[in-house]
Amino acid sequence: MQLTVDLRSDTVTKPTPGMLEAMWSAKVGDDVLGEDETVNELEQKAAAIFGMEAGLFCPSGTMTNQIAIKCFTQPLDELIADQTAHVYRYEGGGIAFNSAVSTRLLEGYRGIITAEMIEPEINAENIHYPHTSLVVLENTVNKGGGSCYTLRDIEPIAALCKKRGLKLHLDGARIFNALTYTGDKAVDYGKYFNGISVCLSKGLGAPVGSILLADAETIKYARRIRKVMGGGWRQAGFLAAAGIYALDHHVERLKIDHAHARILGEELGKLPWVSNVMSVETNIVLFDTVEPASAVLNKLAAHGIKAGDTAKHRIRFVTHLDVHAEQIEYLVKVLKEM
Repeated sequence: MQLTVDLRSDTVTKPTPGMLEAMWSAKVGDDVLGEDETVNELEQKAAAIFGMEAGLFCPSGTMTNQIAIKCFTQPLDELIADQTAHVYRYEGGGIAFNSAVSTRLLEGYRGIITAEMIEPEINAENIHYPHTSLVVLENTVNKGGGSCYTLRDIEPIAALCKKRGLKLHLDGARIFNALTYTGDKAVDYGKYFNGISVCLSKGLGAPVGSILLADAETIKYARRIRKVMGGGWRQAGFLAAAGIYALDHHVERLKIDHAHARILGEELGKLPWVSNVMSVETNIVLFDTVEPASAVLNKLAAHGIKAGDTAKHRIRFVTHLDVHAEQIEYLVKVLKEM
C-alpha cells in the first residue's frame, strides 16, 4: 500500500487534537492593546523558559529575526554570521532592506562559527569600514543539516561579544531540537544572548508563530518595530494557545523525530545511488545523490514521498510529528528498491 510521507519541512504539520482544543478554548483580547491574556501568557512562559525578561509573539521567525537585527544595529553597521545563515540566505534580503546593515560572512563548519573566527572580522573604528555591532548564530543550522551549537561553543562567543561591545542574537528556529540533542538547559541561554528567536511552527508543530525574547526595554522597542512591519495582530490568543500547548506537550517528543532521522541517515548510507550522508544530529537529513536530485525527487514523488533539494545533487529530509514509524518503514523500503 502506498503511503504519503511529507519530508519537505517540519513546517507542514497540522495541529493535533489537543492543540485544536486549546486553540478553541483560548481567552483572547486585542494584542495591540496588550489585552490578549493568552498571548501575554505565552510571552511570559517562553521568556521564563530561556531565562529572559520578556517576549514578543510574532507571525514568523523571519519577523522575529529581522526585528532583532533592527533593535541591535544602526544603519551603516555590520553584522557577522555564517555564510549559510538563514537571516542572510532566506529572509529576502531583509538585513539590508529593513536595517540598512551590511553582512560579514564566515565559513564555519556546517554553519557553526567560533570566537576565533569572529574576532579578526570585527572591524576597527575607521571611517572606511562599517561599524561591527552584532553577531548572529543559528541553532540548529538548517543548511548544516541540523547541526548544533552547545553552550560550551556559545560561551566564548558571548564573552568575545561582551568584551568588544557587540550584541549577540540567536536564530533559534529549531532551538528545542538543539537542546534535545545537546542536553543543555534552555534557561542558561539567557546568560549569553541579547536576543533569542524561538520558532513554534517547526519542530513543535504549532500552525503559526515565533517569539522574540530579550530584556524588557528591547522588547518594548521591538513591539514598535513589529507594528511598523505590519505585525500588530488582534485576537492572536487563538494562535498563542497553540504555542503554549506545543511548549507543554511537544518538546519531549522531539526525541522521536531525531530517532527517525537517524534511521534514515543509516539506511541512506548503505545505498549505492547515495554518494554522501551528512552526519545526523537532530531532525534534518542531508544527503548527496549520484544522479541529479531532481530525478531522485521525481522517483520519490511517484511513491507518495515529498522532499526538497538544497543543491543540484543534494536532498533534504526533515522528520516531524506528522511522520510516524510506519511511514519511516515505508520510506526505507522505497529507498532500498529505487
